[in-house]
Amino acid sequence: MSVRVISIEYDLKDAKSGEQLDSNVNGKPLEFITGKGQIIPGLESKLVEMNENEKADVLVESKDAYGEIKEDAVQTLPKEQFAGIELTEGMSLYGTGEQGETVQVTVKSFCDKEVVIDYNHPMAGKTLMFSISILAIRDASEEEIQTGVVGGMAAMNNNDSGCCGAGESKENEPVQSRGGCGCN
Repeated sequence: MSVRVISIEYDLKDAKSGEQLDSNVNGKPLEFITGKGQIIPGLESKLVEMNENEKADVLVESKDAYGEIKEDAVQTLPKEQFAGIELTEGMSLYGTGEQGETVQVTVKSFCDKEVVIDYNHPMAGKTLMFSISILAIRDASEEEIQTGVVGGMAAMNNNDSGCCGAGESKENEPVQSRGGCGCN
């Protein structure tokens, strides 16, 4: 199967509660390159079977989305590690993990000395219902395949916002979120 670029419009709800979780309807389409792990596997596996202009509701179980909730992913850290950050319960922070990857954490609670953070993805444990419209499908260019970026290097050089709002940080120091874009 060829590597493709798929452009979608989506509305995302918690399948059990019906709570609206995310949407790009009437906004910028989500574009991704197939086979690069750019979106959750349970959604990508359905989208690659669809055609341009097709619409569908896609149910994705938590194991094929952001995984199950892991109790050992909740940690208590000294508050001084969060110096300069105005903490609020429920806020998302980004930092650098042990292998240099960007990690997202949620502030569960805090007091004068400690901060309880949760490394589980905010949508972990949720069964997701996507209402999808396929806007466009095309073969990926060689540059897109190599870079993993829709539009290749030119798009990468012009992208000032970054995906998922990940900011720069010093090693293991969380940085405040600037917003998200439905990435995994």
